[in-house]
Amino acid sequence: MNAEELKSLQAPIKERYRNEPHSAMITLRAEGKIGEGLTCKVQTGKALVEAGLHPATGGTGLSACSGDMLLESLVACAGVTLRAVATALEIPLRDATVHAEGDLDFRGTLGVSKEVPVGFQQIRLRFGLDTDATEEQIAALLKLTERYCVVYQTLVNAPEIEIQISRR
Repeated sequence: MNAEELKSLQAPIKERYRNEPHSAMITLRAEGKIGEGLTCKVQTGKALVEAGLHPATGGTGLSACSGDMLLESLVACAGVTLRAVATALEIPLRDATVHAEGDLDFRGTLGVSKEVPVGFQQIRLRFGLDTDATEEQIAALLKLTERYCVVYQTLVNAPEIEIQISRR
C-alpha cells in the first residue's frame, strides 16, 4: 500500500468521524473462560489462546503468559502504526523489527513483598529500521508512532478501569 492508497482508504472514515463524532466511539471486547488447571482460554480474532501462569509463578510454560501477551500486543500495535505512519509520510522502509521487553519482580505478584509493585516496573520498546530515511524523517516516524499507537498510549496514559463481579 502506498501513501495515496492509505489516504484514499482513510479519507471517508476520517470525514465521517469529523461529521459524526459519536460514530468514532467503538467498544472492543475480549472474553475468556477458565480452563483446566490454572488457565484461561481467550478467543482472539484469529485463534484460541490458552493463558496460564508464568513459570516464575508456578506455571508449566506450556500456556501463554499474559505478560508476554501484553508485550506482544504492544509490538503488534507499534509495528502496524510504524508501517502506517511510514506509508502516510512516504518514508521508505525496506524492513523493520519491533522488540519489547519488560521487567517484572514476581515477589509482588506472589505476595512475597508488599513493597514490590505488581506489574511491569519498566518496559522498553525498540525499533530496528532498514531505511534510507533522514534523521529528521526517523524522528518524525518515532514521534508519530508513539502518538498514534493505541497500546503504547494506553500503557503511558492508563485509563480508568471499572471492575465488576456478578453471579450466574
